[in-house]
Amino acid sequence: MYPNLSYLLHDLIGTQRDNAFSIIQMFGLLLGITFFTAAFVTYKELKRKESEGLLVPVFSEELSGVGARWSEILLNGLFGFILFFKLPIIISDFDAFKDNAAGIVFSAEGNWLIGSIGLLAFAYYTFWLGEKGKLKTPKLVKRATLPSQRVGDITIIAAIFGLLGARLFSIFENMDTFWQDPLGQLFSGSGLTIYGGLILAFIANYIFVKRHKIPPIHVMDSIAPALILGYAIGRLGCQLSGDGDWGIVNELAKPGWFFFPDWMWSYDYPHNVLNQGILIDGCTDKYCNKLSAGVFPTPIYEFIGGVFIFLILWFLRNKVKFTGFIFFLYAILMSVERFLIESIRVNPRYDFLGTQLSQAQIISIGIFVTGLIGLYYWYQRRDRPVIMKA
Repeated sequence: MYPNLSYLLHDLIGTQRDNAFSIIQMFGLLLGITFFTAAFVTYKELKRKESEGLLVPVFSEELSGVGARWSEILLNGLFGFILFFKLPIIISDFDAFKDNAAGIVFSAEGNWLIGSIGLLAFAYYTFWLGEKGKLKTPKLVKRATLPSQRVGDITIIAAIFGLLGARLFSIFENMDTFWQDPLGQLFSGSGLTIYGGLILAFIANYIFVKRHKIPPIHVMDSIAPALILGYAIGRLGCQLSGDGDWGIVNELAKPGWFFFPDWMWSYDYPHNVLNQGILIDGCTDKYCNKLSAGVFPTPIYEFIGGVFIFLILWFLRNKVKFTGFIFFLYAILMSVERFLIESIRVNPRYDFLGTQLSQAQIISIGIFVTGLIGLYYWYQRRDRPVIMKA
């Protein structure tokens, strides 16, 4: 496993583990790739819909030359404060930062004097830039913005609210652990619940695109392939880092039809980022544990399933023309995939209609039903395409 980049570089080029590259966490690196890939796929799909005339520019008017707004000054000042507040601690004890970057960043440790200097410097620089471009008589400027030009905003909103939702849903699922260490659990990067991220990010972006007069259903169709591909890449990050999203212990003999490598049937996650399990003989690194028994490597199954669903959606997006088809098909396929994989995952179970299901399985049922209803509704409207008006 590769809890951070130093472990991957060790296997690739033989450099020492736990060196300076250890500040780059493997899951965080894959998460960054996830958002970049999802943004690219969404952009390509929105451009396609624009070329088909389904999406057109939105015209708006705004004053130009009014200088920097107070919200911009305060926001940039806050960024400067956080950066300069933490920098002295990071520089003075880089080894501690390397070992626990999140713990240092989210702690109360810092230099208030240097942080205040950063606040004033960033705030003044923002104010100065605004004054430099200020006009005696501000002009009313008419702008035309294509939906594809909003991809950056959509991605940032998805990142912020997705991570927030994933963390909150994980906390709700593990309230006992949360009360033992509320602050640590709130800012932990592990144990993220994908459905929580999807639901909160969906709500936030739905509100955003409605406010900017873009038909949400077209954005939903455009983002569906990106969502499942991003999900697959994120699960690859879980697999590579060994972040605990593995399955139950697999004591079954590998069947003859299973032609994949042995580690894809049962895996003990050596050097996992949680340091769970037993010590690896002769290991002196920071991450020296492996599981005492092999488990189902469910993240790799979800990676394969996610890529497969992405290919289905990508192939059908030009074949089936009625609006809403791609998004609600995505909802159906993803919910089925997640429901099935949960049967071999380690998660708390709840009584639901006489059965024992995980939180994810209960949500999967709701999403599956929503997908069926959505497909039926938009199929009935297939002769009335949603065309964006300028």
